[in-house]
Amino acid sequence: MDSEKNPRIVVIGGGTGMPVLLRGLKDLPIELTVLVTVADDGGSSGRLRKEMEMPAPGDIRNVIAALSEVEPTLIELFQHRFSSNNGLSGHSMGNLLLAAMTAIRGDFNNGIKEISRIFNVKGKIYPISNDNLLLHAEMTDGSIVSGESNIPLVNKRIKRVFLSPEPLNPLPNTIKAIESADLVVISPGSLYTSILPNLIIPRVERAIRETKAKVVYVCNVMTQAGETTGYTATDHVKAITDHIGDDTIDAVVVNNKPIAKKVKDVYAEENAKPVIYDTDRLLEMGIQVIEGDIIDHSKLMLRHDNKKIAKLLYSIIQDK
Repeated sequence: MDSEKNPRIVVIGGGTGMPVLLRGLKDLPIELTVLVTVADDGGSSGRLRKEMEMPAPGDIRNVIAALSEVEPTLIELFQHRFSSNNGLSGHSMGNLLLAAMTAIRGDFNNGIKEISRIFNVKGKIYPISNDNLLLHAEMTDGSIVSGESNIPLVNKRIKRVFLSPEPLNPLPNTIKAIESADLVVISPGSLYTSILPNLIIPRVERAIRETKAKVVYVCNVMTQAGETTGYTATDHVKAITDHIGDDTIDAVVVNNKPIAKKVKDVYAEENAKPVIYDTDRLLEMGIQVIEGDIIDHSKLMLRHDNKKIAKLLYSIIQDK
């Protein structure tokens, strides 16, 4: 790492866990690049995918909101979701703006770049691909389920996920970012439907294997019904390495503080439980385990604490 330059951190992921990490990281002296899933096919994103034949904008929208430096009212407008019983019902303003700018600028990546400029985004945001990708899952019983929003609903154990149509074409800048990074962070989130769709694109997979950066996975705090029921931390890691190869993850970040009973009870209603951190198994795999008090204990819906997790991730860079 060049001591005269800010360290380069690449965060890969999607879903609700990623923006939390980014809100903390954006205030640090780093060069931040975010690679975001485009496999979402539910709600507003799914409708725009079909009608505009564009990649899913929802996760990108949330990342822009997390990294922007504008008046709170503008972010509120950007995140506003229409609820009236009309043609706009269910759409968010940000998704519509991204769709409009994609049409104006000619492709999704250029549309994101322009919206990022308007919203004064700190860091660079790239969709993992400019293509309109569809996610599929092969279950352990051999059945195939298509569509990101459908996969958790069948409530079967997932064997693997894959994307179509082929060939899968990541943006060149995503590969360059991984290759030149000092730290690659795989964010928490829905393991099979938000995280793995980014990693299984062949050139991305190869870049992660070959990067000189330390690759760190921030493990989920809770299991997710329909995706990771009964999964330990090692099961999460093995799902990733089974898809992209052994020796791809160098370290796993886990929470080391108890979760309040009232919080567990809320999640139990959704058949979700705290992830068991089987650190001995992780160490046997040659993976470093980084423990910390990294969750926000003030909320019933568990989220990583953006300042705590950012500080911990930045310390990894400093140690390196």
